[in-house]
Amino acid sequence: LLPGAKLVEQKLGDRFGVSRTVVRQALYRLSELKLVRLEPARGAFIAAPSVREAREVFAVRRMVESQMLRELIRRITPADIRSLKAHVKTERQAVSREDVPARTKLLFDFHVQLAAVLGNQVLVELMQELVSRCSLITLMYQSADNAQASNAEHRQLLKAIESRDTELALKLLHDHLDAVERHIIERPRTEALRLNDAIPGN
Repeated sequence: LLPGAKLVEQKLGDRFGVSRTVVRQALYRLSELKLVRLEPARGAFIAAPSVREAREVFAVRRMVESQMLRELIRRITPADIRSLKAHVKTERQAVSREDVPARTKLLFDFHVQLAAVLGNQVLVELMQELVSRCSLITLMYQSADNAQASNAEHRQLLKAIESRDTELALKLLHDHLDAVERHIIERPRTEALRLNDAIPGN
């Protein structure tokens, strides 16, 4: 499916063996995640995030994650570090085997896991929403090389967090988000994608 492609309820129902009511509910949920665009009297379409929207999403992430990181470094425990290291290792494995759905979910879940360490459910839900919007943007634009670089940057960031070097961690975070955004702007992707790959939790 290409961004902007129309989604036909009957065809989706036949494909997945469910009623149109179930399909309609699923499309509504996907629209809440900004993965699908619903238009009155026209139907549902795969979302096509613009460069401007991508920039705005990453601007919000910089603001939220910078403060989150400061608090995280003050409160993180050795057990939290071990859990995050295991996550980053799983990321690397997914990137190595070129498992696009898994690597997309894991690379963005890293940031959700950072929020979860603080035990603030509102923050976790906010990060999940930002992740869902970023996942489609990334699937549209991210190459395998970009994914490998993101994993390496996560490993570096985690080392700075473990050493409680706030200044370095913030620099690495900003460099990481800048790099992801830069690849999105400079290297647009035109081939079809699977919407399922963009849905968090799949």
